[in-house]
Amino acid sequence: MARAASLPTLISTFFIIITFLFSTSINAENHHFFQNLSPASIGLKREKLSHLHFYFHDIVSGRNPTAVRVAEADVTNSSSTLFGATVMIDDPLTVQPEISSKLVGRAQGIYASASQTEAGLLMVLNFAFMEGKYNGSTLSVLGRNMVFSTVRELPIVGGSGLFRFARGYAQARTHWFDLKTGDAVVEYNAYVFHY
Repeated sequence: MARAASLPTLISTFFIIITFLFSTSINAENHHFFQNLSPASIGLKREKLSHLHFYFHDIVSGRNPTAVRVAEADVTNSSSTLFGATVMIDDPLTVQPEISSKLVGRAQGIYASASQTEAGLLMVLNFAFMEGKYNGSTLSVLGRNMVFSTVRELPIVGGSGLFRFARGYAQARTHWFDLKTGDAVVEYNAYVFHY
């Protein structure tokens, strides 16, 4: 029959195990998987709020469309909402509603018809700016766009360049839409917190 360990032996074994686990966790932290930083240590200054205003040109017709359907479901063409249609975009962003006005960036990404009952799009895109101090910076948008609502609000979920750690929202308002071709000009007002 086995003999039970004495209480002092159990206590010392317990402390040896705890000491081993504690030292292992300290060594794991020293491998720099993560560390807490102050914003200033990576060059972040005071957070500010910026307002950007521009026009988005979604051109689906003609010889050089900026929006091209890349996928669809079996039911897409028989659906009143084109449910399942997925469109890749590289749309110009301009200062004024005219396509000939100053180019300030491009909207690059995808939108897809995500509603079976109304014209609702899932938007996944970057506003890639190429003008002024924001040249080379992007804002990332991910959200729902109910295209026939007067004003739609889309979340800004991030960014790059001068928009690192960005968060905010963009309001979209259709400026012009051609029912025959499907081309559209959409006015955007973006409100962004960033460093």
